[in-house]
Amino acid sequence: MLKILVDTCVWLDIAKDYRQQPIIHALEKLIEEGEVCIVLPRVVANEFARNKERIIADSRKSLSSVFKRVMEAVVQFGKEGEREAAIDQLHDVDHRMATLGEAVNESIGRLEKIFALNELMETSESVKCRAADRAIDKRAPFHRSKNSMVDALLIEIYADLIEADHPRDVEFAFVTHNKQDFSDMGVDERKPHPDIANLFGEKSTYSLALGQLLNEFAPEWLEDFKFDFEYHQEPRRLSEILEAEHLLLRQVWYNRHWNLRSKIDDGSHAIVPESEYSRDPYRPDQTLDSVWAGALAAAKRTEDEVGLENLGPWDDFEWGMINGKLSALRWVMGDEWDMLDT
Repeated sequence: MLKILVDTCVWLDIAKDYRQQPIIHALEKLIEEGEVCIVLPRVVANEFARNKERIIADSRKSLSSVFKRVMEAVVQFGKEGEREAAIDQLHDVDHRMATLGEAVNESIGRLEKIFALNELMETSESVKCRAADRAIDKRAPFHRSKNSMVDALLIEIYADLIEADHPRDVEFAFVTHNKQDFSDMGVDERKPHPDIANLFGEKSTYSLALGQLLNEFAPEWLEDFKFDFEYHQEPRRLSEILEAEHLLLRQVWYNRHWNLRSKIDDGSHAIVPESEYSRDPYRPDQTLDSVWAGALAAAKRTEDEVGLENLGPWDDFEWGMINGKLSALRWVMGDEWDMLDT
């Protein structure tokens, strides 16, 4: 038997992507046959419950907004004589998109049925204390500048799990998509961070992909799906690309905004009223006070929209990745390489 502790981010990613439904089906069958057991901490169940409505809303919003923009473009720019046929096809696409959006509801329902089969694992005082010790010592997942208490609770719950008495044929796995907090990013992101590496070995697996883990553990059960987890990937939907590009845009803009704030704080850049603002010649060390007021309001909107936990700070490697991702997505959508305007 394989006992799996799955991070909340994995459950949410599976729920919001209809392409992951075969993994849910395989998991249901493996649980039914007694091959797999899901270890469900209460903190994971609670976090999933808090986020499921957002996942449903985001799915509907992203699908409808993209369709509306495409429809408007066809109406405005479509060739005479071809426009009606294109619009008819778009209505068919709209129906399919609505169906796929409903798949999110179905996935959430199926996952909640899986959750209901398992007794919730409570967070012990010992786990809380050890998680707090990790915070004090700055050990993973506290090696980054963010609040990682829930992540620390999960890894300590997993530590208790593998230390408990189990039959000799039981194996364990910890599955997460949160590479930044749990993986050894400087060496190999597929491997656990050195601070938690002692928890993994011959009968304990660290995994970044639930489907791949199940395929390796019981390939005969997934044979019907013919998954090629290593090399086969479906193209991303346009809505996913636009959503990712928008987040990266906000992240890059926000970082540049704080760079300007730092210059204002150290006196190398000035906020001036209209009467003191120089337009001819233009002075790069000045910003008009009314423009700065708008920038501060935009920063607050960005914090509310994106969440401070997704706005840095980042090290040089992470910052390079963010800029590279934005450039790549914009190239896919028609811009030239290195287009990083915000």
